[in-house]
Amino acid sequence: MKIIADQQIPCVRQACAGLGELILCDGRALTAHEVRAAEVLLVRSVTPVNADLLSGSKVRFVASATSGVDHVDTAYLRKAGIAFAHAPGSNAQAVVEYVLSCLCVLASQAPFRLRDKVVGIIGCGEVGARLQRALETIGVRCLVNDPPRAATGAPGPYCELEDILRADIITLHVPLTDTGDWPTRKLVNAKVLARLRPGAILINTSRGGVMDEGAVKAALGEQRMAAVLDVWMNEPDLDRELLALAAIGTPHIAGYSADARVRATAMIHKALCRHLRVTGSWRPETELIDLPHEEIVISAGTDIQDNLELAILSHYDVRSDAAALFPMRSLEGQNGGRFFDELRKRYPVRREFSSTILHLSAADSLAQILGDLGFRVTSKAAGDNP
Repeated sequence: MKIIADQQIPCVRQACAGLGELILCDGRALTAHEVRAAEVLLVRSVTPVNADLLSGSKVRFVASATSGVDHVDTAYLRKAGIAFAHAPGSNAQAVVEYVLSCLCVLASQAPFRLRDKVVGIIGCGEVGARLQRALETIGVRCLVNDPPRAATGAPGPYCELEDILRADIITLHVPLTDTGDWPTRKLVNAKVLARLRPGAILINTSRGGVMDEGAVKAALGEQRMAAVLDVWMNEPDLDRELLALAAIGTPHIAGYSADARVRATAMIHKALCRHLRVTGSWRPETELIDLPHEEIVISAGTDIQDNLELAILSHYDVRSDAAALFPMRSLEGQNGGRFFDELRKRYPVRREFSSTILHLSAADSLAQILGDLGFRVTSKAAGDNP
């Protein structure tokens, strides 16, 4: 059996060992000719999976090591009798940590108190729900908008979009869709942006197409709002002017923790083994054993936000990723696209909160908050070594 897999799927060699002949490819440049003789196709979001790619091929199973599936024509796969799997929720914790890092950076720069702000969350799936819990853990009031979930009777409460637009900070966690009762393509458009409160912050870690980038660029140019953008239309050839206007701009890496990426591979590996009716020999948990773990000492003061910022930004400071993308503003055409892809290809190891031990000088409410966010917390007397 021949397996075609994107070479950037982490641990794909180990995951596919013993399952078939593995051929690695450039997912962004994959062609129908390359796929024709394969029975299994493993991709990421950079590969459009549709009839143009698969018609006439031997492929019977497709898996995407991603949470979103807007790059996959699932209707075609069903019609063609091709099994499909992906990795919903695999990067949820990583995206939450990215958003928290961004909020800590912006709060320290403005400055403002996080607990004084209202955050509107559009989309309350795996990421949105987890972000809501994290923000409420640190005392931030959240409003949630998710019409599809509300229509199913899922526990709320849910707000109308109009109510969300009055929030101080709005963060997007919806799939990119063109059909159904609530399509999300260009959900954030000029009409929506005009209703935001002055100085609002917009965060997009979902898909670039969820925003009308021209309208966002105009609002940023007029300094009516600020934006944190991790996803872009026309990746990897993103709009350089929009990048220059963003308060924080990063190369689609919000969910790129090492933990999340291994988790995604593990999910599609499990689905592939189930499809093949075999027991795989790969053990994904072993891939994280030798990756970096941190220990950080915090001499807890009386200011909860200062201590939260110290803990979160000591673990992961999003400004390093923004600085890495910054030079793209002056690159043109294919040079910029290659630069963007290279940043993702060579992304440094980034762990999730659970890999970090925080040694606090006192056991108090801060320890409870940080523990609930996912850190491992111990109590140390001030001045003690970890």
